[in-house]
Parts: sequence; structure tokens; C-alpha cells
Amino acid sequence: MKSTRLTTRWAATVALTALFWLTIGRSPAAEGQTFKVLHSFLGQPKDGSAPLGGLLLDSAGNLYGTTLQGGKYSSCHDSGGYGCGIVFKLDTNGGETVLHNFNGSDGAGSSATLIMDANGDLYGTAAVGGGSGCNTGDSVGCGVVFKLSGDKETVLYRFTGGADGAFPWAGLVMDASGSFYGTTNAGGEYGGGVVFKLVGKKETVLHSFCSENNCKDGDYLTSGLIVDATGNLYGTATYGGDFNCDYPYGCGVVFRLTGTIETVLHSFKGPDGAYPVATLSMDASGDLFGTTSNGGKGLRGGTVFKIGEDGKERVLHTFRSAHGGSDPQAGVIRDAQGNLYGTTLYGGSGRGCCGTVFEVTADGKEKVLHSFCTTDCSDGANPMAGLIMDAKGNIYGTASNGGVNRNGTIFMITP
Repeated sequence: MKSTRLTTRWAATVALTALFWLTIGRSPAAEGQTFKVLHSFLGQPKDGSAPLGGLLLDSAGNLYGTTLQGGKYSSCHDSGGYGCGIVFKLDTNGGETVLHNFNGSDGAGSSATLIMDANGDLYGTAAVGGGSGCNTGDSVGCGVVFKLSGDKETVLYRFTGGADGAFPWAGLVMDASGSFYGTTNAGGEYGGGVVFKLVGKKETVLHSFCSENNCKDGDYLTSGLIVDATGNLYGTATYGGDFNCDYPYGCGVVFRLTGTIETVLHSFKGPDGAYPVATLSMDASGDLFGTTSNGGKGLRGGTVFKIGEDGKERVLHTFRSAHGGSDPQAGVIRDAQGNLYGTTLYGGSGRGCCGTVFEVTADGKEKVLHSFCTTDCSDGANPMAGLIMDAKGNIYGTASNGGVNRNGTIFMITP
């Protein structure tokens, strides 16, 4: 029964990738800003395709990331022959280097945003792969945690699909001691996914979801974690929570984990948002900011929300029109003035409503900075990842589809 449930969960996750191969969306950036494509992915066999994860920016201005598909090796998981994915580097001149080609046994289908240690080593997850020891029936494996030193990859942990979890969709966070923390969207003692800690190559499950009746503690995690100065972890679960909400399976929760003790900070009910799938952000006061992919008043195109230290949620913005974007799959970043920036999967003024880059001001007003896919979709389409900002205010991100070869893009918006 558990194996069937986990396999179904992964099938649902993989189904998200179907949108990358739709024929689908560009408009100019908002006045005073410039949109530029830094790289269009080529796909197999020399490059990646479908970048779902966000970007990592190093001190020299180089960008690093992963792709779900593409790369040298084609025979793995449910890629349909589109490839196992890569880890890449984009230098300040726009030159791309493929740092690693996943082959299935060492991971496949990465959608992780990478992190880097003081030595320049990269760490991340791959959602599947790692070998055949997987309780889901997926012969290629339940996912891995990996380290990349230069072009040498080391698998730090292989998930089995049992109590340890399965299918790590999001990236990792590292604390001051060098321990890693992450999530899986399936597996665990109750089948609802886990929050895990990894020290060296030893994994410890800190919480298994669906431990309460009707999964009031949350169910199905696609987001990563953030950690505060005292070591508390914060995240979202897409389903579970309050089953009196407007949606089946629960509308999802925001949670805090102190050691192994989970506290639900907010259960969504529908009008205030539903189905959070993105990693949170936190300001210096401890306020949390995030998005829901659905819910809100009106067209239910999702929300941008804030949860204060008092635990009260405030909806900062509801996506109500196609032009303003809808279905945000990523979280938001915050500038020094308190403005929030993010992406939506759909909506915008481009052909096919292929998503946006948006700004929400501190008083809740939205401005679309870019709508994807005006004519030939060479700028990209359907961004699923969040944004990063450098010290000059330049914004960087990825679009999962579109580009010259329809394999996705890396873009920059300058102020």
C-alpha cells in the first residue's frame, strides 16, 4: 500500500514536467528596467534542459544551478528520453560549463537550488536516482543528496523510500556547524514526507508528516527549509492542515521545527491561500514571507503572504488577473526597502500566458517586471524557480521552458 502511494506521488510530481514540452511565452520589462537572456539551454546531449531550481551566485559573479533533464545520459527515471539532468556554471561572460552529468545511479532529475561551502564545494539533491533500493518500485532510485567538488561528484546519501523519505524535490540548507537539512515529498513513517538532517553521510529524520489525524501537521513537501539564528527550521507543506478549507486534502501549512518538535504556525483555508509549494524567506525581525500556488479571493491564482512573529497571517497580494500573473511556484526575495520579488508560472501579457517576474511593494501593490513569451518565446516561459539579487540590484532567475531551443533560459533584469 505504501509503495503504491509513493509511486503515485512521484508520478504526480513528474507530471509537473509535462508543461515544459507544451508549445507555448515575452513582453518588454517594466519601464526603466532591462531584461536580458544570459543563456538558452540546448538540451541533449551537450547541455541541460528544464531548469526548475533557482540560481546560486558566488562572490565573483558566477551563477550555478541544476536542470531536471538534458545532459549526456538519457536512460533514467521518467524523462521520456530527455535526459537525467546536469549541474552547470555560467561565468560572468555568459559562458556555460557543464560541471556534472547525472547518469541515474548517482542521481537524476534535480530541481534543487545549490548551496556552496567555504571551500567552494557545491551541495544539492536529485529527486530520483541513486540505485534500485527504493520502496516505491522506481527501479532507478528514490533520490540522493550529493556533493560536487570541481567536477567530482560524491553521493552523500541515497534515499530508500522507507522511513528515511523519498524524492527530495527541494535543495538543502546548512547550519553554522555544517549540518545539512532538507525535505522529501514522500516516504517517512506515515507516507507524507520528512524533514531530515544529514551529518556526514548519516541521515536522521526529524519529523515524519501525516503523523496526526488527517495530516493536520502537513502532507507532501516540495519546498526547502530556512533556518533562523537559534536553529529553528521553517517550511511549508502543500497539503494537510485544516480539512475544513475550500480544497480537498487540506490547503497546506506553514510550520516550524524546533529539534524534533513541529509547530503548525498557520493552516491555510482557501481565501487566504492554498497549496504552498515554495520555500519561505525571513526578514531581520523574524517575519516570514511566502507564496501559495492557489487560493486567494477572486480567480484563486495564488497569494503572497506574511506571517508575523505573533503568528498572524496577512495576505499582501492576491493574483486576480491573468495579466498580473498566476500560480506562483517559487518564494519571494526582499530588498532593503521591503519590496518583494518573485515569479509566476502562468499569466502575464505574453502569448500563452507563460508567466511573469513581479514586484510587490511594501504596501501590497504589484508591478509586472516582465511577461514571458511575446512572439517566439526566446526569452523563456513558465518560470518555476525563485529569484536572486546581487548588490547592484540586478535580478537573476531561470525559466523552465522557452528559449531558442525550448529547453529553458537563464535571465537577468537590471534596474
